[in-house]
Amino acid sequence: MSRGMQIVGIIVLSLLALGVINLVINYTTGNELDYNLLKDTTEASMLEAVDLDFYANSNGQIRMDKDKFAESFVRRFAENVANNRSYHIQIIDVNETPPKVSVRVESGTVATFSGEQAQIINKIDAILETKYEESRTLDEVIQSDDTLLYASSGFTYEEEGE
Repeated sequence: MSRGMQIVGIIVLSLLALGVINLVINYTTGNELDYNLLKDTTEASMLEAVDLDFYANSNGQIRMDKDKFAESFVRRFAENVANNRSYHIQIIDVNETPPKVSVRVESGTVATFSGEQAQIINKIDAILETKYEESRTLDEVIQSDDTLLYASSGFTYEEEGE
């Protein structure tokens, strides 16, 4: 094989490797950004949706308004997403007392395989919990270390259409 063909082969392999590296970086950074946005948005929306009147009248029991959570979550999420990908938000479960939500967010990636767009799927289950025996203000509950805000999260990869 001539030296010129070897150089052309090396250049073609280098371009292919750069393309694969670009896809992997796009996928991993997209997953990380989606997860952090999902976690932060869920936390802020849950705290915003706490029913203050119920908290004051029930001697410290926390209750969350479902509609206010959904409205706040969608608004906050839409303000912070990148507009170069499509997102599908599913609020799977909302429990008012004790406040618990399960949210799933799917986002498309740049990669397509056989005409199907690859999807990044993140799911989070969040619980807002505190010690109910103590009489504290809502600010003390939020600032406290014994408030558990998210319990578990998950990440999966699926191709669209499955």
